[in-house]
Amino acid sequence: MYMKKMIVCGLVAASMFVTTAARAQSNTQSSTFSPYSQYGLGILADQSQGFNRGMAGTGIGLRNGTLVNTLNPASYSAVDSLTMLFDAGMSLRFTNFKEGNTSVNASKGTFDYVVGLFRIRRHFGVSFGLLPFSDVGYNYTTSSYLNTTIGRITETFDGKGGLHQAFVGAGWNPVKPLSIGVNFAYLWGSYTRSATSSATVTVNSLSKTYKASVSNYTLTLGMQWQQKINRFNRVTLGATWGLGHKLNADPSCNIVNTNTSTMVSDTTAFTIKNGLELPNSIGAGLAWEHKQKLTIAADFTLQQWGKVRYPEYDETWKTYRLLSGRLKDRTRVSVGADFVPDANNRRNYLKRVHYRIGASYTTPYYKVNGQDGPEEMSVSAGLGLPLQNAWNNRSVLNVSAQWVRSSAKDLITDNTFRISVGLTFNEKWFDKWRIN
Repeated sequence: MYMKKMIVCGLVAASMFVTTAARAQSNTQSSTFSPYSQYGLGILADQSQGFNRGMAGTGIGLRNGTLVNTLNPASYSAVDSLTMLFDAGMSLRFTNFKEGNTSVNASKGTFDYVVGLFRIRRHFGVSFGLLPFSDVGYNYTTSSYLNTTIGRITETFDGKGGLHQAFVGAGWNPVKPLSIGVNFAYLWGSYTRSATSSATVTVNSLSKTYKASVSNYTLTLGMQWQQKINRFNRVTLGATWGLGHKLNADPSCNIVNTNTSTMVSDTTAFTIKNGLELPNSIGAGLAWEHKQKLTIAADFTLQQWGKVRYPEYDETWKTYRLLSGRLKDRTRVSVGADFVPDANNRRNYLKRVHYRIGASYTTPYYKVNGQDGPEEMSVSAGLGLPLQNAWNNRSVLNVSAQWVRSSAKDLITDNTFRISVGLTFNEKWFDKWRIN
């Protein structure tokens, strides 16, 4: 048994190294195309898995040994001794951007995550995998007439990149109702943003390019308290805390003023030492389970971005520096439900299917031209479809659909329809075979 576990750990480490290297090489391929990704660290990624995307990403209080729930590392301790879990997911997005009478459609498919979970000793589970953190990806042009001296100004905005995390986590159940856990992740990635302006009358063009590269870590602690109410009902209370800290990254800003007649350029370069930072974050979740058929859960999270100073070019002082008030605290509230009529029914397949619904509301963590960015509302629904063969009936195909609307007064409205597919392999790797 011990040798089998060591072999598995070696395979896990090797697969993580290969996958991480491959993802790092494709770091410039963004999974978003939102103009709002030009603010902060970009669009913060949905870090839920296939099973709870149908529940609007709710999961801090969920505790199930047949699923990998990275939203709360304390849940890892629920995995049983015979199980090896792998979960991988992808999604397809269809988005409509609307501003005034102008409307633009876009679509993109992405590979989202891969995670795993297994038990190394009684009441102690270990997880690993790759998760997104943030995305930067946009390209658009604006044009406006200023005056007869300058003429019409054309501005082009472009950005790409994002941050990713490769994590290892552990969950321990020291006493029956209490579980604790930790996720430690290597955070890496980079982004490039540029803004170029030119006028029809003047001969100068101005370009600003912002860059940053991150190679650091994230740390998240989790707790779950599961209490049995009676024979048919139990409640789980969950909590998480994410450590805020400097990322030891040096964001830069290069300003190039070019005379388009002589092609002579004047360049000014700025760099801010250790200028990027993650905020402290807290989360709380509650889940109620009835007869192992119905689960209803709710989450609340708070990320204290309002305390983080953000690097920005100051037009007043003509310098690139850390400024307060550019970011704001981000809150998210979500609710979700999962219903399975009879998980052990072998005659009626539809009774073994999990039916899921959810909804969420999220406030922005950045400001746009001094006003709060768009608020986000979403609704979702999903199915957990059991996969069965002669020796395995525990793997599940999770399919979900989600509609997300981001809007604010006088800003671009973003309507996104996302289809997500996640495959959870639930294998009895450590089962003992008997030969007669």
